[in-house]
Amino acid sequence: MTRLTTNEPVWDLRFDEKGRLTAPAEAAFLDQVIAEGVEDLFMFSHGWGTSENMAGELYDDMFPRIREAATGLTGIGNLGFVGVYWPSLWFPPTPATPPSAAGAPQSGSRAVVDLDAGTTALTGREIAASLMPGFADPAQQKTVREIGRLIDEGEEAVGSLMSDAQKEERLRQIHQRLKSLVPPAPQGEFEDSGETALLLTTDPKRGYQAAAEAFGSAPPGSATQGIGDWFNRAVNGAKDAMRVLSYTIMKARAGDIGRGGLGPLLETLHGRSPSVRVHLMGHSFGARLVSFALSGISAREKSPVASLLLLQGAFSHWSFAHAQDNPFGSAGALNAFVNRVHGPLVATFSVHDWAVGVWYPRASFLAGQDSQAQAAGRWGGMGFDGYQAVKPLEDRLMPADGHTDYGFVPGTFYRVNAARVINDVEGQPFAGAHSDIRKGPVAALAAEAAAAHA
Repeated sequence: MTRLTTNEPVWDLRFDEKGRLTAPAEAAFLDQVIAEGVEDLFMFSHGWGTSENMAGELYDDMFPRIREAATGLTGIGNLGFVGVYWPSLWFPPTPATPPSAAGAPQSGSRAVVDLDAGTTALTGREIAASLMPGFADPAQQKTVREIGRLIDEGEEAVGSLMSDAQKEERLRQIHQRLKSLVPPAPQGEFEDSGETALLLTTDPKRGYQAAAEAFGSAPPGSATQGIGDWFNRAVNGAKDAMRVLSYTIMKARAGDIGRGGLGPLLETLHGRSPSVRVHLMGHSFGARLVSFALSGISAREKSPVASLLLLQGAFSHWSFAHAQDNPFGSAGALNAFVNRVHGPLVATFSVHDWAVGVWYPRASFLAGQDSQAQAAGRWGGMGFDGYQAVKPLEDRLMPADGHTDYGFVPGTFYRVNAARVINDVEGQPFAGAHSDIRKGPVAALAAEAAAAHA
C-alpha cells in the first residue's frame, strides 16, 4: 500500500492472465481496506497495450484528480484507491492513415474505406516481439515467435518462383499456429463472434486477403478483382490477423479476469465490510474487465458496486442490451448483471476515438455477413457511441471545463459525449484520442458518478 500526498491509501492489485490475484495477498488487502476506514473505494483498470509502468503513470495522474473532484461532494466519505494491473497485449505502433480532418468515422464513407492501419510497415519479428510479453506460457511465446518468422519468410518469398500450392502451404502453417492461440469462445457473448470469423477461417488464403483490404494493407477490391500479387496481399493480411488476434485475446482475457478474479474479490470485500462502496472505472479493454466483474458477483445483495464508469470502452456497445430492444435479437452478455450496480452506469464516447470508432469494428467485415455500413452498428464499441438498447437511458455532454451537474440517479444508464474533452489526436494516427483521458473533466465525471450512489 502507498498513499497520495493527501494521505489517502492506494493499493495495486495485480492479476495474472488467468484472473488469479498475485499481489497483494487477498486477506492482507481486505484487512487494510477495513483498517483504513475506507468508505468510497475507486478501482481503476487500465486498457490495451499498457505496460505496468504506463498503468502506474495513469493511476498516479488520475487518482489525485479524482480525490480533488470528490472533495466536498455530498455522499462521498473516506476515500481509497485501487489500480488494477493485468497482462494486456501490446501491438507495435503503426504509421496509420488518420481519418478525415473532421475526425468523424462514418461507416461506409470514402474516408473510412481508404484508411490504412499501416501494418505493412512492420515485420513479423517486430509484431511477435511486442506480443510475446503478454503470454506467460513459454509454448505460446514460442508459437508467437514462429508466426513472426513465418510471416517474414513469406515476405521474402513474394515474387519468387514458388508454386501457388507452396504459397498456400506457408499460409496454412501461419494460420495453424495463429489459430492455436485463439481463446475459447465465451458462451452467449454476442459481441465476440465477429473477429473470430477470421481467426478460425478454413480458407486463410481468402481470409487474409480480406483482412488486408479491411485494414488497408491492400487496395479496396484488389482481392476480388485479382489486382496484384495475391500472396503479397495474404502475407500482409497475416500481419493484420495478428492484430485481430491481439484484440481477441485481450477481450477474452479482460472478461476472464473481471469475472473470475475481480468480481469474486468484490463479493468477498462486501461480505467483510458491507459499508464500503466500490466505484468501478475502466479504460479501453479495462472497461470490459470491470464490467465483467459484475458477472463474477453472485447476487445483487452481495455487490459493493456503487457506480460504474466506462472510459472509451473497447467492447460491444450491446453488452448490456435487452433482447427485445436489440435489433439483432440477443440479450447482451451483461444484461443479467445490471443490478449489481447500485448507482449510475456511465460510459463516455468520442468521435475522435479512432481505435474504437474506426478500427474496432473492422474485423467484423471479415465475418462475411455485414456490409461496411452495418458493421459499426452491429459490432461497434462503447467508446464509439455508448450503451445501446438499454433502459432507462439518458444522454449527457461533457463540458470542456468540467463544471456541470450531470444529475445522475441510481439505476440509469448514461451516455456521455466527451468529444469536447477526449479529443487530442496529435501523434496518434491509429488510436486517435482513445487514451486522452488524463483530464480534470474525466475525474469530475468519476466523482459525480460516485456521489450518485443509492
